[in-house]
Amino acid sequence: MNDTHFYEVNLTWNTATQGTLSSPVIASKIEVVTPAEFPKGIKEKWTPEHLFVAAVNSCLMSTFLLVADNSKFQFISFESNAVGKIEKVDGKFAVTEIVLKPTLIIPSTQNETKAKRVLEMSEKACAIANSIKTKITLEPIITIK
Repeated sequence: MNDTHFYEVNLTWNTATQGTLSSPVIASKIEVVTPAEFPKGIKEKWTPEHLFVAAVNSCLMSTFLLVADNSKFQFISFESNAVGKIEKVDGKFAVTEIVLKPTLIIPSTQNETKAKRVLEMSEKACAIANSIKTKITLEPIITIK
């Protein structure tokens, strides 16, 4: 596997505070808008802030899947909730913290301590989390079935 990868994303402004994200290697597109909390923002649509939090959350999942596979760790299901906090720092808005709450259901043949370790390793190995200065807090919920 090569150590360098590129991900191309294009943005086309549509109207007012709306645009469309696309990539030459992905068929679907994403409409993105200014958040409702800001001037001329729009409710109930994807915003850059949602996508930023989603990037960290989805990176946790994809990294977890690799780490779990490499660790021969079996699980029944994985879901994750992520909440990003935006606040003014030194007069500028910034995403200062993202709380990741992965919910992992594991079979009784697995160990909860190992589950936590695999999740922690996944968070530490996540390329997106490693690329930002935002504080990442991991609050796993593990259920044994």
